[in-house]
Amino acid sequence: MKAVILYDSKSSGGFTEAIIDSMGQQLAASGVYVEKAKCKAMADYSFVREFDIVILGAPVYYFLVSSQLLASLIQGNLKKNLKRKKVALFLTCSSPEAMAAVLYLPQLKIHLIRNRILAEKIIAPGADSGSDLIEEFVDNLLFEYEKTLKERFPSHAVEWTDDAQDLLQSIPSFMQGKFHTLAEEYAAEMGYREITVDVLMAAKGDMER
Repeated sequence: MKAVILYDSKSSGGFTEAIIDSMGQQLAASGVYVEKAKCKAMADYSFVREFDIVILGAPVYYFLVSSQLLASLIQGNLKKNLKRKKVALFLTCSSPEAMAAVLYLPQLKIHLIRNRILAEKIIAPGADSGSDLIEEFVDNLLFEYEKTLKERFPSHAVEWTDDAQDLLQSIPSFMQGKFHTLAEEYAAEMGYREITVDVLMAAKGDMER
């Protein structure tokens, strides 16, 4: 499994980045490959297609989620490249959690209505970056991710033809898991009960668009 943390922060090496580093360490300890990237509004976000989970996080300034992350969704191509992605959200904010959930999280969620949101968390500045809050967020995220796979792909729900399996085996081993998941997700969305070479190639083409 691969995860990327996309974040925004006006300071370098501050509280938000400490939270991100803690998340990354806990995800890595669970066997997840993790990268992080700081948002720029007009950056090219096509690289997020390579990840199974995208975590979006930022501080709140003057009642708004930090601008580069929001602009990436509104003006940039981040929203387009989040197609069919499972996401998680966190905000660092001094407001009460209930207030932040009503006022600030929707600023992100309105752009993610077609995404499965696995977990969300409000983290108060000053919280211990190694605290149970971060561990709980990561645990919930991983639990919900695994649950979505079980919901969509119950045992023996999709069969693979011999030719499709041979093609999968010809792919470099470190990419096989990704393409296996991609093909089964595509087949489930399209209503196919069998994965053929054509279905596998169509799934690859859908990912590359």
